[in-house]
Amino acid sequence: MKKVVGTIKLHIPAGKANPSPPVGPALGQYQVDIMGFCKAFNAQTQKMEEMKLPVTITVYSDRSFTFQVGTYLTSELLKKYAKLEKGASEPGRTPVGKLSRDKLREIARMKIADLNTDDIEKAMRIIEGQAKSMGILIT
Repeated sequence: MKKVVGTIKLHIPAGKANPSPPVGPALGQYQVDIMGFCKAFNAQTQKMEEMKLPVTITVYSDRSFTFQVGTYLTSELLKKYAKLEKGASEPGRTPVGKLSRDKLREIARMKIADLNTDDIEKAMRIIEGQAKSMGILIT
């Protein structure tokens, strides 16, 4: 059994990992093969849409690593479906976009494995809360 030296959590666009920040410095402090990680990550995520993905990298004492890729970030999905570049600068005051209930349900289905509920309606309410905090109205 290898000894775990560290765990790194990053958000990296699918298929776009490279040695520049944040990947390089995060892995460099553990003296891990940065290009090896980048090639493995890009190979695993090359067919996914180019949105940020949460990645958990576990580094072992012999400088080897394993990584686990999560589902798309909720904020990225909300921006994509609402066709936005970014969320509101003043959430609650100035809405920046709209999202239909059907699209909200679609996002909830994608994210339900990451949420602390199995009920799609509750998952929709969780996602709706994040949408409101980004200045997106649900219609």
